[in-house]
Amino acid sequence: MLIDIHAHLFTPRMLKRHEFWGPFMKTKGLTVGHFSLGTTQPSKAKDDDEAEANLLARMTHAARRKLMAERGVDKLVLSTPSHAFMYWAGEFGTEYARICNDELSAFCAEDPDHFDFWAHTNLARPADAVKEIERAVTQLGAKGLCVGGANFDGLEAHSEELFPVWEKLQQLDVPIMVHGFNQSIYWGEKHTDDKFETTSIVGDCFDETLFFWNLINGGALDAFPQLKTYITHAGGMAVFQLGRLHDLNRVMAPDSRNQRPLMDYLPNFYFDLDIHTPGLRRGVVEVVGVDNLVYGTNFGGAYDHGDPTEGLGLSNADREKIRSGNAIKLLKLDVKAPVAV
Repeated sequence: MLIDIHAHLFTPRMLKRHEFWGPFMKTKGLTVGHFSLGTTQPSKAKDDDEAEANLLARMTHAARRKLMAERGVDKLVLSTPSHAFMYWAGEFGTEYARICNDELSAFCAEDPDHFDFWAHTNLARPADAVKEIERAVTQLGAKGLCVGGANFDGLEAHSEELFPVWEKLQQLDVPIMVHGFNQSIYWGEKHTDDKFETTSIVGDCFDETLFFWNLINGGALDAFPQLKTYITHAGGMAVFQLGRLHDLNRVMAPDSRNQRPLMDYLPNFYFDLDIHTPGLRRGVVEVVGVDNLVYGTNFGGAYDHGDPTEGLGLSNADREKIRSGNAIKLLKLDVKAPVAV
């Protein structure tokens, strides 16, 4: 069985919800405010309407199931695309979170055998976020909360203003999914200074590492010891620099509030193998262990490197933990057997 828990979705009603923030799909790419997602590829559309239609054609149930069948995926857990997190958009950020959750829930309800979803909330407004988490999980069926890695309009994972959010997630016993996003969206018209899409291509991994570092240093896992977090892209850089983070947490981070050695918190974290070489994947398996690994590939995104659990010397039982078993336990998925796509 194969469950991919890192997949994004736009529905028609998730686009063009604000005259400035959008989000819009245009010939120049996904556009949020002043920001447009850059690409060197020529547009496949003659105008913005066709660009939007092309995007949404890939987001239908039928299109998703077709690609799932080609890749052997039995279930996807969907989330709001990170470029549209809207932490920077004021009151609209709260409104857009409700829109996303309503849309993701409705999409999944049409085919619950194949689709579940991560909730979205406006972490820039923690009180609003707590209310929306409660609604999304208890009324709409969300399996956890997808967040950006850093800078929720000035708040970060260590900020005590966010502790009620972490408390609510622990209370509901649902995990966090961490996915970095283009910090240049905050820059307004100066977003073009990010010439090489650095705040996404490099920045996503930095943001994800920063979430790991800040959540531990800020004492959140001492206050909420049952809180679980899944970090995409193999944890950003956290796993690869784990020894450094552990050793220097005490001697060079005097304001850290964690009560235990950094490595002791590792069981609270889950990671995927979404890195592009088998050698690095084997290293992640060795450091993290199979019980805290899940399957996430940015399904249908910018690249496809096949099944990341292949060629690692794993037993069939260990592969199945990563491919489905751990996700079923972590997200409490109602999956009894593979379903036909």
